[in-house]
Amino acid sequence: MVITKDMCVGEVLDMDQSAGIYFLEIGMHCLGCPSARGESIEQACAVHGNDCDALLAKLNAHFADK
Repeated sequence: MVITKDMCVGEVLDMDQSAGIYFLEIGMHCLGCPSARGESIEQACAVHGNDCDALLAKLNAHFADK
């Protein structure tokens, strides 16, 4: 599975909740809020001022190990 910027945060967490650590470490602490179900990773990164490509690299490395 490849994680893309247009996937919802909640979608990624549904696949593996342990991936939440990568969101938490960049300040995205509201993983259970409604926005996590409606916002894409790209949108969430923009709102929180984070580098989307860096987050995607970490997430894809995480899922590559699965």
